[in-house]
Amino acid sequence: MTLPFHQNLSISLVGLYLGILILVSEILRRYYQANSEITRKIVHIGAGQVILLAWWLNIPSDLILLASIGASIVAILSYFLPILPSVNGVGRKSLGTLFYALSIGILTFLFWDKSLPQFTAIGILIMTWGDASAALIGQKWGKNKYQFLGSTKSWEGSFTMFVVSAIVILTILFFVYPWQYYFVIVALLTALIATILESFSIVGIDNLTVPVLSTIFCYYSLYFFI
Repeated sequence: MTLPFHQNLSISLVGLYLGILILVSEILRRYYQANSEITRKIVHIGAGQVILLAWWLNIPSDLILLASIGASIVAILSYFLPILPSVNGVGRKSLGTLFYALSIGILTFLFWDKSLPQFTAIGILIMTWGDASAALIGQKWGKNKYQFLGSTKSWEGSFTMFVVSAIVILTILFFVYPWQYYFVIVALLTALIATILESFSIVGIDNLTVPVLSTIFCYYSLYFFI
C-alpha cells in the first residue's frame, strides 16, 4: 500500500513522538532512578495524546488498527520478557498495557470510519487522564480506602477520576458540537460510569472496560438527547 506524502509525514511525526516519549521515560528510570510507576504513567499519559495527533493529522483507521495490533503484540511479549521496564515494571503482574492497546483498536473500529473520531478520543483520554490521575492521586493522598470486587481503591482517587473524566468529555464536546445544556448531564453520567468501571482493575482490565464501555455509554446517551 502506497501512502500519500502527507500521510507518510504524519505517521513519521507520530512515530518520532512515541520514540522520544519512551526514550525519556527510559532515561528517567535508568539514570535518575525514577519510580517505575511514575515512568509508566508518563508513557500512559503521553501515549494517549497520540489519538489527538491522529485526529488532527487525519490518519486512516487501518493504520491506527495496525499500530494497535503491533502494540498488543509488544505488550504480550513484555508480560513475559523484560522489555521496556519503564512501561511495564510496576512490581505486579498486569495486562494493562495490552488492554490499553486493544482499547485503542476497538474504539477506532467502532467510531473512526463513521466520522466520529471525537468518541475515540473521549474514550482514550478518559483512560489517559482520568485513570492516570486517579492512580497518582490515590497513591499519594488516598487515605480513605474501600474495596470493590477484590480491588482496593481510595475515595480521593475515585473522586479525581470522576472530575477529570467529566472535564475531558465536556472539553471535547464543547469543541466539536454547538453547546447544549445536556452536555453536562452526559458528561457527569459518563464520568460516573467510568469511575465505577475504574474501581475494578484486576490485572489492568480497567484499561479496556473504562474507555470502551464509557464511550459507548457516552455515545448513546448523547444521541438520546438529540
